[in-house]
Amino acid sequence: MLAPFVIAIGLLGTILPARAADPVVVGSKRFTESYVLGEIARQVLVEAGVPAVHRQGLGNTAVMEQALATGSIAVYPEYTGTIVRELLKKEGAEAAAPSLEQINLWLAPKGLKAAVPLGFNNSYALAMREDDAARLGIATLSDLAKTREPLRFGLSHEFLVRADGWNALMAAYGLPFTPGSGLDHGLAYQALARKQVDVVDAYTTDAQIARLRLRVLRDDRNFFPRYDALLLMRATLDERPLATALAGRIDDRAMQAMNAEAEIDGKTFDQVARDFLARNKAAAASPPAAATAARATQGQRFLDRLLAPDLPRLLREHLTLVFASVAIATAIGIPAGVLAARRPRLGRALMALVGMLQTVPSLALLAFLIALVGAIGFVPALLALSLYALLPIVRNTHAGLASVPPGMRLAGLALGLRSGQVLRGIELPLAAPTIFAGIQTAAVLNVGVATVATFIGAGGLGERIVAGLAVNDTAYMLAGAIPAAVLALVTQWGFDGLEWVLLRRRFTRVGGTEAAKEAPPRPAANKMEP
Repeated sequence: MLAPFVIAIGLLGTILPARAADPVVVGSKRFTESYVLGEIARQVLVEAGVPAVHRQGLGNTAVMEQALATGSIAVYPEYTGTIVRELLKKEGAEAAAPSLEQINLWLAPKGLKAAVPLGFNNSYALAMREDDAARLGIATLSDLAKTREPLRFGLSHEFLVRADGWNALMAAYGLPFTPGSGLDHGLAYQALARKQVDVVDAYTTDAQIARLRLRVLRDDRNFFPRYDALLLMRATLDERPLATALAGRIDDRAMQAMNAEAEIDGKTFDQVARDFLARNKAAAASPPAAATAARATQGQRFLDRLLAPDLPRLLREHLTLVFASVAIATAIGIPAGVLAARRPRLGRALMALVGMLQTVPSLALLAFLIALVGAIGFVPALLALSLYALLPIVRNTHAGLASVPPGMRLAGLALGLRSGQVLRGIELPLAAPTIFAGIQTAAVLNVGVATVATFIGAGGLGERIVAGLAVNDTAYMLAGAIPAAVLALVTQWGFDGLEWVLLRRRFTRVGGTEAAKEAPPRPAANKMEP
């Protein structure tokens, strides 16, 4: 029974060597520009001889702030307006146009600093299809407030809840609209192109603005503050390598072009970052081949995404999460199932508890565990997956023991065996196929659930799915979803084979030759006397 726990400890140990090097962890939010800037920062650090890794798509501003505060990441791309309004909660005149020095004075008590101004302003805006805006005579946000057309809004989740987002904008302009449910920022553009929504929130450097011929509505009351891009980091991080390579090097046009390379040309974030840094080196540097190559076909793009160099790392992270969590759940779930079978009243409470855990939304559970652990990444993701794996293991253990005929237990006790001996020698072996089926179910389910772990920087195949959503790249999403589906099938088949080896062969031996060897010799038949 200790074996699963030992396996879990062994799997946890596999991540320790990666931490020994103590690389600088660069984070990014879940939209194209943040992915690109995060990857540029990582490559700059590596080129300067500083070990660095990039944790992509960790979440919204609140998650990033907590990750910085706990040391889970050291730096990530951010904007002055977001820092002032969201992190520092400044309002009114002091939030209008504070200097970088003033922002750093406010950040100092948090152990953070804003550094390396990148050179462009990426403000929030609302955007519409050009033909609709022209037809309705809408050029500014004030014009939008005056229209009585029943427009449909597709706003991002973060914009709906930000201090400088929808509610404040609606109050400032008197907008008479109800926005409805939130959309992923990348999917909102897709919905706008398909005429499923009429107005979306946009970043002024978004590549889709030009591609979809959108009209950005002018903020005629200057509601939105400036969102000058920079790097927000822990106060102890040396920013000099980043400042030397990036300070003032990216203007609005360059950033919009890089966003287009990722979203429209289908380049990976790694390629976009490498090409940008190559263009900013000495004039004698050769232009990257990718910049002049023709666009790949959809099939080729998919294969490139699928077989990208990060595939072994993503598989390793995904499998570690799945099997470590199942091992921990097995070590807890089987004893809990035994307890539930032995004490029915307590068992009902246990079954209700593990059933309730299964109904908690994964992102809500992750948020709770991040607050509990005080960090993002592997540990809270492992805890969440372990909790989700409990239900099938506890339920199947309980069901397997309940299916053992009572006479078998009574026979063992009649032979003088203690209750523990009966459990280990009779009941658990007979219930083993049912218990094993529960473990198998938990493992297969966790292969799918583990994709959510990428939202808190735990890695795995979910990185590709989330990145694909951010850039509206179906090939990128499939490059994560298909390996996850194949992994689930391989896990199913692997457990089928393991079940045959551990259970079928064992029962065959017990019922066959070994049982015959241990049986006492049968007496010879009596011969008839002549």
